[in-house]
Amino acid sequence: MLNHFKRAVVLCCLFLCLPLSAQFITVTEKQYQSGGYLIVQAAPRSTVEFLGHSYTLDAKGYLVIGLSRGVSGKKQIAITSPSGDVERSTVHIASRQYKVQRVNGVPPSRVTPPKEVAKRIEAEAAQVREARAKVSDYDFWRTDAFQWPIDGQVTGVYGSERFYNGVASGSPHWGIDLAADQGEPVYAPAGGKIVLAEDDLYYSGGTIILDHGAGVSSAFLHLSSVDIKVGQLVKKGERIAAVGSTGRSTGPHLDWRMNVRDVRVDAALWIKE
Repeated sequence: MLNHFKRAVVLCCLFLCLPLSAQFITVTEKQYQSGGYLIVQAAPRSTVEFLGHSYTLDAKGYLVIGLSRGVSGKKQIAITSPSGDVERSTVHIASRQYKVQRVNGVPPSRVTPPKEVAKRIEAEAAQVREARAKVSDYDFWRTDAFQWPIDGQVTGVYGSERFYNGVASGSPHWGIDLAADQGEPVYAPAGGKIVLAEDDLYYSGGTIILDHGAGVSSAFLHLSSVDIKVGQLVKKGERIAAVGSTGRSTGPHLDWRMNVRDVRVDAALWIKE
């Protein structure tokens, strides 16, 4: 993994034409797009200004920033060192075309929920937001090379516009859908700490959120069984759950999603092929 970061630094120097003495925005071209992310490496505790937000690098000099679905084009980034030196640069984020996907056969109550479950849905959404808001100092997000949580056919992709039974979902699909048999094991794509483990959320059914550190988290939806508990540390490749079809689902599959803090990013871009 260290060699990967060294290569990323070299690629970024060529891509941004920064002088050798500069602080580096270490990204690779694959991640440098809508739904991707950029990794900043500079003096520890430096601050970064990007897209109207301010961030602080960790004690080892790293920061990861998520690039949302709609972010593209030339954007300004500024890095301020602890001594007050400021470096500014323009980064170029590639735009993407997103698919339209129509899903039929969904139980009507999961498309247009009855009024009596509105409070439940709201409370569960707040619970998920709280779990994802945790920004720990774990290094798994950059020391582990992410792997697929299951070996399954991709049937849904990040950013696509979803229609359920002909009704627009109201938000894009944020995950990667992987078809698999009911009960097939789900493995941690990288190490981390379990921050949410629920058997039956209204939309996502059996749900796990795994904190990889620095605000990077994975969510696993529609599970038939949740095999771990909140607070548990897991290693890359450790079994955490089983594939199911709970919540808003029409058949057994895994919906794997990733966030960088509150930005929903494309999980596929974390796989190092």
